[in-house]
Amino acid sequence: MMDTAAFFGKEKIGRILLKTAPPAMFAQLIQALYNIVDSVFVGRLNDGGAGLTALSVIYPIQLLMIAVAVGTGVGINTIMAARLGIGKKQEADAYAGVGTPLAVALWLLFAAVCWCLMPAYAAMSSDSPEVIRDVVTYGRIVCVFSFGLFLESIWTKVLQANGDMKTPMAAQVLGAVTNILFDPLLIFGLLGFPRMGIAGAAIATVAGQVVAALVVMKKGFRRSPALGVYAHHIREIFRIGLPNILMQSAYTVYIFGLNLILATFSDAAVTVLGLYYKWQTFFFIPLGAMQTCIVPIVSFNYAAGSVKRCQRTLCIAIIFGMALMAMGTLCFGLIPGPMLRVFSSDEAVIDIGVTAFRIIGVSFLALVPSLTFPVFFQAVGSGLKSSLLTVIRTVLLFVPLGYAFSRFGLDWFWLTFPVTDSISALTGLLLYLRFRKAPYKSLRATALE
Repeated sequence: MMDTAAFFGKEKIGRILLKTAPPAMFAQLIQALYNIVDSVFVGRLNDGGAGLTALSVIYPIQLLMIAVAVGTGVGINTIMAARLGIGKKQEADAYAGVGTPLAVALWLLFAAVCWCLMPAYAAMSSDSPEVIRDVVTYGRIVCVFSFGLFLESIWTKVLQANGDMKTPMAAQVLGAVTNILFDPLLIFGLLGFPRMGIAGAAIATVAGQVVAALVVMKKGFRRSPALGVYAHHIREIFRIGLPNILMQSAYTVYIFGLNLILATFSDAAVTVLGLYYKWQTFFFIPLGAMQTCIVPIVSFNYAAGSVKRCQRTLCIAIIFGMALMAMGTLCFGLIPGPMLRVFSSDEAVIDIGVTAFRIIGVSFLALVPSLTFPVFFQAVGSGLKSSLLTVIRTVLLFVPLGYAFSRFGLDWFWLTFPVTDSISALTGLLLYLRFRKAPYKSLRATALE
């Protein structure tokens, strides 16, 4: 086990990120690849594109599920890093021990609600009987059997709080390989497996999640502390993790809202938005890895009083993220057609998507600080600023601007993305400049409660 204090507290920030970011990036690369492969296989079904549209419709629900699971894990991760920063390992392990029962409880609640509400949600999102059928089928499977996702998210964050990025990487790789292998077997009924269509894609997804959970279970599981501490520890976990949950959950709300706006144009427009998010996942790997890696670094050093190291971590993460995201902007601008044809041969989808991808790609550079500032504020215990930035971006800007731009036509709608992220990034910068004036004195008590 590495010396966490020496690693997070004294090692050069660049070296920490070089050690921790590549495993996280590789894991997210594999995750992105199997998301893309999933859609590629579903796009080959002879259902008139209903399967791809269904995946686009169910995507906000999957984001909500991930928000609850990962956000709770981030709360545990942040608290553990702060406790380790002041030498309280026993307390850190106690919070980790609460994580497993909490994950199970959240899974049961989420599974029950989604099973009951999935048909109504599908009917709200499409008028097509085929799309509604596929949404209910796929959605119920990935939600009811999501226990692997919830447990893996908690155990992964426990390991990352202790500086272990390699085991979560292995978990993501093995989970993704499981998904990729079972996708064609179950979707098309190969090698003696039954032909299950979109249900097969859902089963392959949850199978991959279970495999990933099993990989991190041995090192990430901690014994439960005394029952008397549960109420306090759960409050603290959600106090810290709630901004992340809200931030991720807000994506569910705004993507659902955008889907409803696009549905007034055509199912093809809804499909294009879903395909954008498939490719976005792939190109946002550097940003996602940076966000994963800076949370324990910033939390540890903030609790230890090393504010300058926190600020340097933020700057390096943004510069590095923007340098790599420039590649995404180039790809979306230069080769949108080939990217779309990976999934679909529908000319309506291609025609709409080429314009959409080129406009949305302009937003990538502004998106880096737009998403990184909320993570930084969460890591230093300033949940209000983190939540405020999330609300501004996803509630006050995305859907209202999307609706306003859509009144001028579908091509105008896509301007929602660069305009929203530019305003969000500027707001985050202003809040950060205020933070720099009194970075530690006003927030220290919050971080060490």
